[in-house]
Amino acid sequence: MEKISKEFIINLSKEKNEPEWMLDFRLKSFECFLKMDNPNFGPKLDIDFDKIVYYKKEDQKKTNDWQEVKKDIKDIFDDLGVIKAEEEYLGGVSNQIESEVFYHKHQNDEVIFESTDEALKNHPDLFKKYFNSLVKYNENKYTALNGAMWSGGSFIYVPKGIKVDRPLQSYFRINSKALGQFERTIIIVEDEAQLSYIEGCTAQSYSANSLHAGVVEIFVGKNAQMRYSTIQNWSLDVYNLVTKRAIVEENGLMEWVDGNIGSKVTMKYPSCILKGKGAIGNSISIAYAKKGQVLDAGAKMIHLGKNTRSNIVSKSIAEDTGIANYRGTTRIAKEATGSRASIKCDTILLDDKSRSDTYPQNIVANEDSILEHEATVSKVSEEELFYLMSKGLNEQTAKELIIMGFIQDFKKELPMEYAVELNRLLKS
Repeated sequence: MEKISKEFIINLSKEKNEPEWMLDFRLKSFECFLKMDNPNFGPKLDIDFDKIVYYKKEDQKKTNDWQEVKKDIKDIFDDLGVIKAEEEYLGGVSNQIESEVFYHKHQNDEVIFESTDEALKNHPDLFKKYFNSLVKYNENKYTALNGAMWSGGSFIYVPKGIKVDRPLQSYFRINSKALGQFERTIIIVEDEAQLSYIEGCTAQSYSANSLHAGVVEIFVGKNAQMRYSTIQNWSLDVYNLVTKRAIVEENGLMEWVDGNIGSKVTMKYPSCILKGKGAIGNSISIAYAKKGQVLDAGAKMIHLGKNTRSNIVSKSIAEDTGIANYRGTTRIAKEATGSRASIKCDTILLDDKSRSDTYPQNIVANEDSILEHEATVSKVSEEELFYLMSKGLNEQTAKELIIMGFIQDFKKELPMEYAVELNRLLKS
């Protein structure tokens, strides 16, 4: 196992045939990573960086034909339902295993949809304009690590006025022991344009810890609409430490639909910077923590423009010593007069051993805006269980029914195929 080093990064950049400026960026990020400590909030992160595999490329040539994909890889993605979803309702897909995209296909020639590595080569000026402009490499230890080691991810550019009528999807799979996956996703939705993007994530279980440290930068233009839906079902040996951020121009709309089912530790807070007048940011999320899991998730809404709106709905479920926390920030700036923000955090505990805490930071810097925050924590009531069991349901089925009702608001925001998959994951 080769440790991360300056030489390792130089060789990686050379293998990828990158321009000199990208190598300089990687090395600058690496220096920052070495100097920075872990975040001083949230779950304890016990990661041995000397035991992470920082780059692994499968012996699989990139293709747009599943018949050219090796059987073992194809079977994995077939079992995950990815191939069926592509055939039935997606407008384009990008599938990544380990550190590289191996399968990519899309149908709209008006839209750029490529792996981020390809976009660096094919659209250098456009790429450089947006790369590292919204999520800076030196924000935290893991944005710095991503800056040094990024590989794969999606680059999407939707020109002005184009409405993409079918969702685009990327699927990320960790299939190796102690792998570090550092994809970089950049999405630009120009004025008057619309896009729905879906992200799926899974990993095979191992005894050694893996690390997923992705970065997502999204740019939503004037009167544009963007929805980013994700269901992450990592195995219990994965540290999921992701930075996702969008900036929204005048009357634009950004929606995060965020599901966190697996992982050992998750720290993820999708963010909207509501820059333009009348910009809207919405986030609806669920986190389901079971034994051995700490899911520290939430959202951030930063109001800069006048008459901006944000809405955060966070649903948390915890059982069998699991910890599901909400951590979020909503800030209405002095100049963002006439703005309104709403935060609603609901948690359901399935036993006496699980836990949930809420860590909000709410700031209103003018007297002409409104911020509302509501938080509830409840347990599955004996009365509800008794009533349902009196109708012939066993205890497990009765609990499932209560949970499904609890997350109904989240499910209805998902594409049908993902809602069905979420049902299956929760029941398992």
